Amino acid sequence: MIASPILIPLLFAILSIFTWQRSKIQHILALVGTTLLLICSIYILQMVITQGIQVLQIGNWPAPFGISLVVDLFSAILLLVAAFISLVITIYARSGIDAPRIQYGFFPLFFFLMMGVNGAFITGDLFNLYVWFEVLLMASFVLIAYGGERPQIEGAIKYVILNLLASVLFLSAIGLIYNLTGTLNLADLAHVLPGVQPYGQVTVISVLFLIAFGIKSAVFPLFFWLPASYHTAPVAITALFSALLTKVGVYALIRVFTLLFTQDTAYTHTILLIIAGFTMVTGVLGAAAQTDFRRLLSFHIISQIGYLLMGLGLYSQESLAASIYFMVHIMLAKTALFLVAGMIGKLQGSYDLKILGGLYTNRIGLSLLFLLPAFSLAGLPPLSGFFAKLGLIIAGIRQQQGIIVIVALTVSLMTLYSMTKVWNEAFWKIPKPAQNIPTGNITAWMWVPTMALVIVSLLVGVFAEPILQLTQQAAIQLMNPDIYIKAVFGGLP
Repeated sequence: MIASPILIPLLFAILSIFTWQRSKIQHILALVGTTLLLICSIYILQMVITQGIQVLQIGNWPAPFGISLVVDLFSAILLLVAAFISLVITIYARSGIDAPRIQYGFFPLFFFLMMGVNGAFITGDLFNLYVWFEVLLMASFVLIAYGGERPQIEGAIKYVILNLLASVLFLSAIGLIYNLTGTLNLADLAHVLPGVQPYGQVTVISVLFLIAFGIKSAVFPLFFWLPASYHTAPVAITALFSALLTKVGVYALIRVFTLLFTQDTAYTHTILLIIAGFTMVTGVLGAAAQTDFRRLLSFHIISQIGYLLMGLGLYSQESLAASIYFMVHIMLAKTALFLVAGMIGKLQGSYDLKILGGLYTNRIGLSLLFLLPAFSLAGLPPLSGFFAKLGLIIAGIRQQQGIIVIVALTVSLMTLYSMTKVWNEAFWKIPKPAQNIPTGNITAWMWVPTMALVIVSLLVGVFAEPILQLTQQAAIQLMNPDIYIKAVFGGLP
């Protein structure tokens, strides 16, 4: 069961290849595959909650000699959210992805991407984390370039060059840490690294990991590849990337800086906190300057990554719990906003806010689908974004980190400003007659998944208390590496 998040996407990727150019069959397979993935993810989360951290040693080779798959609460939560989003995107793709892209490999690439994402979430080995990063990088590069249009090719080149640089740095850091310790198993490294002397060598390696994962997470000042590439792909693909790709990078940062690099937190986690502040500010300022709806949302991906790093930089049980909750919130809310953008583009044939207008008059339902996740993104109560940001603010105040608290609050106000800007331009403004020419219809294939995302996002806010209790338990596991080590080794190593 622990391997199912990897095996299911692999199986359905192969089946999709065998049904090449048969778009209807591929879509049915994709619906079945993502539904199975969601069911397995729910079951895995239930197992972790009731039985503790789940471990599978591939080939029965004991750790640290074999390949370990490890699912703790943090991994299980992300597996579940990723599976739900994959199902939503699969439904949306029926109308949101054009027929040529479906016929020539969208769904095989989609499943290979999901395999890479899930593999990264559950691997217990640094080298295999690198392998899964490369799997999702290859699939995502083709998906961005898919269609061969000039903006897509330019965006794809920027995307792959920066991510290949990150991969080189990641692989270099793996080589250095293996030379230092003789192991790449995460649990074994967590046991060995505190005893390495002088510890400054480990700190240098940790900075290499920070840069490598920072590029993949699109943090300041390494983020410029994201707004240059994400908006060039079809909205369904952009929404998938927004929900998953940078979050895998953040997941890796949280994993290594809570499990491995915890002996010099005054240095490493202070750097993370500073980067978090600059990431928030540059992302939201970039968003405020945009007139393209998709590009504006792409910059907001960056600013929200800053909040996730804030929780890691503060490095307390409370802040990590808030970061995990924030990750769930932003994966749902931001995906919903991208899907709404796709619906608007379908209706009015443009993503330019200067051209759009009048949607509130004729499309009240669509207006609500935008407003709810937009207000959540800005952190307005009683939506999930409010509780996520409140948890981070309280953690910052308790640790007397006033500067990052002020930055987080200011960026939240700027986020509200940019969402208001979209509302005024796309929904409230009365367009010129020549600008308001509908170019397509919104089908149920687009309405249903978008409404499902918005409803689930609302429920995350309504049921904030039990979800926060779950993220608190996940944070307890992160703050106590011995729990992870004992689970992998079946006791003390």
